[in-house]
Amino acid sequence: MKIVVVAKVVPDTYGDRTLNLETGLADRVAGESVLDEVGERALEVALSYADTNPGTEVVLVSMVPAGAAAVVRKGLAIGAASAVQVVDEALVGADLGLTAEVLAAAVKRIGFDLVIAGNQSTDGSGGVLPGMLAELLDVPGATNLNAVTISETEVSGSRASDGATVQLSAALPAVISITEALPDARFSTFKGIMAAKKKPFETLSLSDLGIDAADPSWARSIMIGLAEKPPRAAGVTIIDDGAAGEKLAEFLVQNRLA
Repeated sequence: MKIVVVAKVVPDTYGDRTLNLETGLADRVAGESVLDEVGERALEVALSYADTNPGTEVVLVSMVPAGAAAVVRKGLAIGAASAVQVVDEALVGADLGLTAEVLAAAVKRIGFDLVIAGNQSTDGSGGVLPGMLAELLDVPGATNLNAVTISETEVSGSRASDGATVQLSAALPAVISITEALPDARFSTFKGIMAAKKKPFETLSLSDLGIDAADPSWARSIMIGLAEKPPRAAGVTIIDDGAAGEKLAEFLVQNRLA
């Protein structure tokens, strides 16, 4: 079985995040970049299956900015058999539609039985990419799974819903996305880090995938305005001089909080 794990390179959650006020894009060189945490958990799901099913191939795929190879290589150190990164200047600021198109083309090129992704990234938090991948790959999609069971012919799991737990299953090939309810990724070892240097690591461009980022047939997001968030204004202080209750009630009414 070939399992493709789609993971995103994102700014470190614990670092500062800033926007470039000229482009409106996240300044990805302002701090450290890491593999998205839920993407690492998706990799752990794939590796856990591979641990007990010899012959399983786990491939990590990511669309990344130039210079992110070391971050992607961490997935190889954790245990992926190979990795593919898509790097192209035309992808700077790509929206979810173009991102899904690129990743789907990469997955088709690799071949797959199962695609595993996180339910949403910690930077954009779009939450729709796995569903878009399933549509573009023309396979079943089971998203937001809190538990996953993989067999040679199908994948199944459970999803939390309002007041209930939904049980899902899909015949392979399929696309699934998992939540943070799944286990953390295993730690890379020194042996894994050294082995990662010899594992297959392919870099693709848009031309390799036959995609034109300027193709008008695909809807694209267009930014029409950008402004820095204003500093937080000082709050209102109410001193109890015997009429604090009335002043508080008046404040709540004026601000439509009551």
